[in-house]
Amino acid sequence: MTFGWPWLLLGLVIVPITLAFALWLERRRSRYAVAFTNLDLLASVASTRRAPKRWIPLVLFLLALASATAALARPRAHVSVPAGRATVVLLVDVSGSMRAADVKPTRLGAAQAAMATFADKVPKGVKVGLVSFSTGPNLLVVPTTDRTVLHEGVDLLAPEAGTAIGDGLQLAVQTVKQSVGDAPRGKDGKVPGAIVLLSDGAQTRGVLTPIQGADKARDAGIRVFTVALGTDHGTLNGFGFGFGGNGGGFGGGRRFPVRPDPVTLAAIARETDGRTFRAESASKVNDVYKQLGQSIAHRPATREISSWFVGAAALLLLLSLGSARITGGRLP
Repeated sequence: MTFGWPWLLLGLVIVPITLAFALWLERRRSRYAVAFTNLDLLASVASTRRAPKRWIPLVLFLLALASATAALARPRAHVSVPAGRATVVLLVDVSGSMRAADVKPTRLGAAQAAMATFADKVPKGVKVGLVSFSTGPNLLVVPTTDRTVLHEGVDLLAPEAGTAIGDGLQLAVQTVKQSVGDAPRGKDGKVPGAIVLLSDGAQTRGVLTPIQGADKARDAGIRVFTVALGTDHGTLNGFGFGFGGNGGGFGGGRRFPVRPDPVTLAAIARETDGRTFRAESASKVNDVYKQLGQSIAHRPATREISSWFVGAAALLLLLSLGSARITGGRLP
């Protein structure tokens, strides 16, 4: 927290002055408040200890005084706000291995549910687009603030064949750049855009390698957040795998391992100053997308919060007056 007029914080000295004055008044009242002429009778009925709760009104009053004084110094807080013209592209793997059921109901089904959660959590003013990739990439939803269109695009996703991560990144980068246009970069050199890449395996198709795709995102100032979906023991029947899938081909009734490639995805995130996640269950992938929806496409900002302190001072003052009525305590 910072202050616009920090020198006004010197006014907080009024708090200990008020406390000292209150204590002086308390001693003065004790000295001259003898109303009984029979001191022996007074001693027999008077309590030797005064209840600590009588100090509650004074404490609340002093806190109200401190809060009001701090408000005069124009306190400012560093907050995170949605970036102007922000765009997020969901880049999702729809290779044949997304049929695997080690993540329930299937890997793709879990990813679709998580992307729906993301759409509900990301700020309404942020444009969200959808790019799928298998043997090649496809732009399914142009970045938009219309969440209905996005949900419809997510529902249309279906497993296909191979895995072209690099080419998918290239299309996603182009999509973000077209959406943000000439929006200025931040102090960190990043544009107000990001890519959320979900994949469940290693690259098997495409022209660009994953790192080459990451280089394009880095040069464009776009962070890539990666999610490695699936478990190491995931398998898929050869009949359902499809030609050119994740390390597979026509395999009859044999089962093939379909392991995720978290190392490559971590390298992509590292190359672009993003973050990487591992999701081995439907609940985990949902949590990841929920977290990203709440934090992605934001920028740091400084906001004056004097009103917070004024409100706190008013509330504390009311509580002080109320407690004084209840406890019988006195304010200075």
